[in-house]
Amino acid sequence: MKNFLKYATYLIVVLILFSGCNLSSENSKPRLSLFIGVDISGSYKSTKYFDDSLDFLAYYIYCHLNGLGGLEVPNVLYVSSIGGARANEPKTFYPIQSFANKTIPEIRAQLKEIFPSRVSNPFTDYNAFFKQVAQTVKNKNLVLRPISVVMLSDGIPDVKVEGGTDYRSIRVEPLERLARNVTIRLLYTTADVGMKWQTKVKRRRVKIWTQDAEVLRSWKDPKILLAEKQIGEQDYFFSWVKDNVDFGVRSRRVD
Repeated sequence: MKNFLKYATYLIVVLILFSGCNLSSENSKPRLSLFIGVDISGSYKSTKYFDDSLDFLAYYIYCHLNGLGGLEVPNVLYVSSIGGARANEPKTFYPIQSFANKTIPEIRAQLKEIFPSRVSNPFTDYNAFFKQVAQTVKNKNLVLRPISVVMLSDGIPDVKVEGGTDYRSIRVEPLERLARNVTIRLLYTTADVGMKWQTKVKRRRVKIWTQDAEVLRSWKDPKILLAEKQIGEQDYFFSWVKDNVDFGVRSRRVD
């Protein structure tokens, strides 16, 4: 009987340890779904920020894929354009495999191929992009996982009401019920447009973070991105990214 109790106790301990290892393994798996949209409308591509934004994006993708400086490694990554020749035009979503195992220059070359400077679309359609993000999340069974939607854009929708830009035409409803943690990050905009997104875009749980183009341009400042250090040692750059791009935003309901 004593031997049986010893064996049973040993078996229970082994099962607990094995379960703990599995739980730890599950917790260590990447969960973030990262979607990146690039505005290829003429109004944004003609600005001095377009090429700079793709340069930054190459660094951003590389550092996230490799988990450098504590940046979160995504479970999935999709990169697409925002807008088209007409409203509601579906766009190609390039998956993580298009960028994995590549250097920063190779990722930049891939982005140049996807978003050639000679090609631009007349229509900026954020709503179509959000719908396609939501559909991809559902199709890939990514529901309930944290979602970050990063957009490189001036943030100005092509919808006018009485001669003014209608920011209330921007619909984030398709993203609302996908997960508790859904964040839209609008980069390379202006302070005024960013405030319009913060105060006029209707939402319940979706969080919005905007960053001005002039702030974003400082990412390659020699005091931030240090020429004498390898990318894995760029602690100040990683801190800058966390503070200015991957900033944790609180939810704010706007009706």
